[in-house]
Amino acid sequence: MQRVKTFAEVLSRNRWKGSLGVYPALTDWTRRRGVHTSATTLEFHEYDKRSGYDTGFEIAETRTERIRLGLQQLKKEIKLWKKEVQEVLISDPIFEYRAGEVDVFWRFYEESSLDHWIVTSDSDHAEGFSKCDLKIGHQGYGLFHGNLCSRVPKDGRIQNSGYCNMITKRVSKSFQRDSFLDWSPYTHLNLRLRGDGRSYLINIHVSGQFDIMWNDVFTFVLYTRGGPYWQTTRIPFSKFFFASKGRIQDKQAPLPLYRITHFGITVSDKADGPFQLEIDYIGADFDPTHHEETAYEMYEVQQNYIIGT
Repeated sequence: MQRVKTFAEVLSRNRWKGSLGVYPALTDWTRRRGVHTSATTLEFHEYDKRSGYDTGFEIAETRTERIRLGLQQLKKEIKLWKKEVQEVLISDPIFEYRAGEVDVFWRFYEESSLDHWIVTSDSDHAEGFSKCDLKIGHQGYGLFHGNLCSRVPKDGRIQNSGYCNMITKRVSKSFQRDSFLDWSPYTHLNLRLRGDGRSYLINIHVSGQFDIMWNDVFTFVLYTRGGPYWQTTRIPFSKFFFASKGRIQDKQAPLPLYRITHFGITVSDKADGPFQLEIDYIGADFDPTHHEETAYEMYEVQQNYIIGT
């Protein structure tokens, strides 16, 4: 049995050079021996704001069709721009936020109020079998309902499944300019709803300018009682914890209320079966006695020290 030569022996005997007389790299030598090196990631940036998910928009094939659709969109943008100018000239700025007053951002009372929301589930992206919908219920309130299924498709690609989500459309100005919701004067999120006993997730998205900040979200758990009675839930913004792509981050920070891009509610509690969540309104209020910025303290420990409980 012939002994396998080491990399140093090959170099010392000058028996293995490339066509240009250059010695090979160590990784080339290991590949020749059939040894696999550790997997490497050459790109760490985010190439897509939607992380590869389809936007659902169809692009016109012909130039004539694109021009026609562009002119239609231009009319809508001009109308929106006129409305923005009127609001600036007529509306008065708010100088005082009184304690206990709830400013309602979204209320579900007619079909047009559903136009601000997008409903998705894992089945929409071929990642599962859950179904959901958002509509106006027979009592005149928003009804987020569907069937949750955590069964994983047998495609060898998906490892976890089972989620349904309702999220607002991106806040924008005329001519497709991105904008933000400014909730900085408020201290608490205020919701009036009637659930089914499940636990939901409230997601406040704060997508940043750089690619590593596109998936930034602050999350908190919404507990529902179930039964025939309505509940008013009041959550301090300081309780929301920082996450990205479903993973809670080690370094927590206060929620930047001045640059909110989306608001969403997700059900993903691994309890298969039907669910429903009735929503009257979603708003916020100001509490002058609440001064907490974040409920999660960060400790910087010196080297060779361990924090224990």
